[in-house]
Amino acid sequence: MASGAAPKAAGACPEGVAVRGLERIERVSGYAAGAGEVSARLAAVRARIERACAATGRDPEDVAVLAVTKGFGAEAIEAALAAGLNDIGENYLQEAAPKFGQLAWPSGARRHFIGGLQRNKARRVAEIFDVVQTVDRLSAAEALERGAAALGKTLDALIQINVAQDERAGATPAEALELARGLEAFHHLRLRGAMAVGPADASANADAFATAAACFRLLRDRYPDARLLSLGMTADLEAAVAAGSTMVRVGTALFGPRPQEG
Repeated sequence: MASGAAPKAAGACPEGVAVRGLERIERVSGYAAGAGEVSARLAAVRARIERACAATGRDPEDVAVLAVTKGFGAEAIEAALAAGLNDIGENYLQEAAPKFGQLAWPSGARRHFIGGLQRNKARRVAEIFDVVQTVDRLSAAEALERGAAALGKTLDALIQINVAQDERAGATPAEALELARGLEAFHHLRLRGAMAVGPADASANADAFATAAACFRLLRDRYPDARLLSLGMTADLEAAVAAGSTMVRVGTALFGPRPQEG
């Protein structure tokens, strides 16, 4: 753990494929690079965001960067936090839990769950994460609600929308608003927006991202606090920003290639 880290917050405690009912764990590497290298890579990412915003008349300050640390050890999270990134994303509960426990989390840091949500793991997800970006069905939301209520905490939630028209998880665009209405019954989940993953075929990104943005606007119109559109990763962040993304999920561009799957 880095020296001078902030005291661990009270109560503090995938980019990838998750199959519902299973959790695939990739080999976790050590991470030798420090905050300086991550800061330099972050500057390059922000430059890409600035260029994409300039092309579409957007303010780059409206686009946040989520550091996706799947596949890397706790050192990568520490380096990201030291570089000034407050949003950390992990795909797998089984991988995230031991890493999170090694760290002192500064005030303001937010842990995002971005993997496939399994009902039997919802309470533990509610315990160690602050934001769940992959709420794709009411049964999963109910499990999260029970877990958060038992812990006396409130989670921010995003509705995951499947705009890729493939086997990826997510509510269909037609189901998204109905799912949002279902969340109104819960007192420990706050709807904060939508999340989507682009199609495997990058040439289809424009249409898929436009669909995600349209769904997001419908949610935001009905729920004014739903201001977060988590859309785009290292390879397609420009297209996502052009579509209106307010958060890009970046791993490789910050930390380099991940270790091979174990």
